[in-house]
Amino acid sequence: MQSRWSDQDARTYIERYANAPHANEDLALRVYSSRLIGREPSLVLHGGGNTSVKTQLVDDTGELVDVLCVKGSGWDLGDIEPAGLPAVRLDTLTGLRALEAMSDEDMVNAQRTRLLDASAPNPSVETLLHAFLPAKFIDHSHADAILACVDQPEAARICASLFGDRLALVPYVMPGFALAKLAAEVAEANPKAEGLLLLQHGLFTWGASARESYERHVWAVDAAQRYAGSWQQAQDPSASAAPSVEPSRFYPELRGRLGEGQRRYYFDMRSSDAIRRFVDREDLAAVSQRGPVTPDHVIRTKASPLLLDLRGRQAGEGDVAEIERALSEFRGAYQAYVARQAQARPHRSIKALDPDPRVILAPGAGVMIGVGSSPKAARVAADLYEHTIDVIEAAEAIGSYQALPETDLFDMEYWSLEQAKLGKSQPRALDGHIVLVSGAARGIGEATARAFARAGASLYLIDRDAEALAAVASSLGAASEIVDVSDEQALRRSVQNCALTYGGLDGVVSNAGYAPQSPIASCSTKLLQASFAVNFFAHQWLASEAFSVFERQGMGGFLLFNASKAAFNPGPLFGPYALPKAALVALTKQYALEGGPLGVRANAVNADRIRTGLMSSEDVQRRAAARGLEVDAYFKSNLLAREVTSDDVAAAFLHLALAQSTTGCVLTVDGGNIAASPR
Repeated sequence: MQSRWSDQDARTYIERYANAPHANEDLALRVYSSRLIGREPSLVLHGGGNTSVKTQLVDDTGELVDVLCVKGSGWDLGDIEPAGLPAVRLDTLTGLRALEAMSDEDMVNAQRTRLLDASAPNPSVETLLHAFLPAKFIDHSHADAILACVDQPEAARICASLFGDRLALVPYVMPGFALAKLAAEVAEANPKAEGLLLLQHGLFTWGASARESYERHVWAVDAAQRYAGSWQQAQDPSASAAPSVEPSRFYPELRGRLGEGQRRYYFDMRSSDAIRRFVDREDLAAVSQRGPVTPDHVIRTKASPLLLDLRGRQAGEGDVAEIERALSEFRGAYQAYVARQAQARPHRSIKALDPDPRVILAPGAGVMIGVGSSPKAARVAADLYEHTIDVIEAAEAIGSYQALPETDLFDMEYWSLEQAKLGKSQPRALDGHIVLVSGAARGIGEATARAFARAGASLYLIDRDAEALAAVASSLGAASEIVDVSDEQALRRSVQNCALTYGGLDGVVSNAGYAPQSPIASCSTKLLQASFAVNFFAHQWLASEAFSVFERQGMGGFLLFNASKAAFNPGPLFGPYALPKAALVALTKQYALEGGPLGVRANAVNADRIRTGLMSSEDVQRRAAARGLEVDAYFKSNLLAREVTSDDVAAAFLHLALAQSTTGCVLTVDGGNIAASPR
């Protein structure tokens, strides 16, 4: 590892925050070096690590007071701002060290009551550790290479040979008041030390300046990387064999059986040479079950991954049987672990967390799967375990990987201050649902995508207009793919790509279409076939591929079709459009009939006179003129005398997606047109 410090960049930060409230040069440099650490994944991930600076700031009386500015809850070092380093009054904070003990609740309260700004975020749970150490700047990370050295039975010997007296060793103690006191005592007993190595935890370094503390951090990590790297190179690991199990063979079955029918999960599936080598290790069942590389990870990854080995199994029922067996065994082990630890704490009320895995390793398939209740949670689990693989491999090369005993892991997993990091949010109607929307770049498709996103769905958007699709997907944080729905194979692949992106599929809004015009008697076969390809067969191709995923998941699902009033009330010249739309209504009812036993609901929306671009402006003007109307009046020409919008249609689709007892329904959204009402 090399230092990324730049004096020019440091000056830029000083200038940037020169006039910022509650900031000064110390804080500007603290932000700069914190970001240097936070943007290096081998040091910290997803809010991990923390930094601080002791400085002086003006309080609300105008007095200059000594404060500790330390990373606040909810902030990530990679993009931290001064507001993410709340200032805590230092004078009485350091006085807390004289206490014999302090509960977590009292510690949090003590930190909050000393905040310079009462609206600031909660200071880090390691605030007292930063406060009790006398250094001005302090950096803390969970560097991969450091963890490989401290997660060892022989950690003391390895670290002494690597770092000498420049880094002092601290035995594992759970973060909080006791660790803060112990770290200060170890630092005082080692006056030459430039930092601390916390067993099973990570690295602290300090310095009189931001640069000194940061570069001491870089030095320590670089030394550990070189040491671990030399051992790994000497082992000359051979490349893993090509996967013998295709991941797409089992992921719908796996997702459908996670959550015990009560919880829906997303997947983040990854494969690389390093992952394949690790999951194909002969001793995987041993090394992967020893525990996380730092206890901080346990709330995101659980203590150990699920091992799912489908080699030698028959696809389909054989996979399902092994998935169910592996999940049952994993859940049973987790529940037994909670029961053991709860019994050892008879005076504490413990509510068990769900017993589902957060990481799945699939030997033979060469994949690691992060599992989460949101795409972000799945990504975080995958990120953390991908680095866990690096740490375990390096630790095994150095000596023998060792994690904490389950008692310590349980304390961390069920620690209220760690659980608070997961956050509590009000659930939305479609949280946990994966929905594919076709024709999503504009009009009804775009409005529907936005409505479903607000309801919590994770979206996979398809359209043939690359630029418009990219804009919509970017604004919603959705996955997208350029697809011409008249291409059957491309459309079917998009369903599989959606399922691979998120782990499965829960619903489809089949919306794409176009409106060709011709007298039906003289309509060419080519035009009619083209209309059927988009306005009927594309819906069938999309629905049939989605239905296959629904069947394999066994969790039900919904199919929503954009039909048309033309199915019931065709107009002159619109035969080439009305015929496939009438067939689409029949298709909806057929899927309702055959999907019902599987919990798959199929419904359609009939909309009319929406400003979507389905018809050109010239066609609209002609239709309005034929009725003796201006264009605006044409769009309001219905029983309610109000214009129907794309948002109205989107609301109808959302309603049907949530209507658990409705299937085979054709919902009219047209402001009222008796001639077009279903009968």
